[in-house]
Amino acid sequence: MKALVQRVSRASVTVDNTVIGAIDRGLLVFLGVVIGDTETDVEYLVKKVSSLRIFHDDEGKMNRSLCDIGGAALVVSQFTLCADCSKGNRPSFIAAAPPAEAEILYEKFIDKMQHTSGVCKVETGRFGADMKVEILNDGPVTILVESK
Repeated sequence: MKALVQRVSRASVTVDNTVIGAIDRGLLVFLGVVIGDTETDVEYLVKKVSSLRIFHDDEGKMNRSLCDIGGAALVVSQFTLCADCSKGNRPSFIAAAPPAEAEILYEKFIDKMQHTSGVCKVETGRFGADMKVEILNDGPVTILVESK
């Protein structure tokens, strides 16, 4: 399982010209589910993402987590994180979990972020939809976290 985490001042996701999820200060989490991922991967990533110390403290050091600042998370499914670009110019997505399996783990990730991570607000995209994501990246700070 892969999470591309971006520290944002604000972010939103739109489907069919309607904003379905939006946050102010916090983290935008693009989530990719790989074949073989399990609930153990979900639990690891939820803990890691919610605990990443990538927000500034009073001295300007990246020393505070999403929970520490009372920030929000916007979780967006993104199977393209599972791309393999090692051969040729067309990415292969063979490592991505099948949609039915990926959606279950995506929903479990969201549920655990909402109920066990201490994050105060969790918004989402829509699994499998054509989404438009608007981001005001803060820093920029972008980190790839993998469960394997």
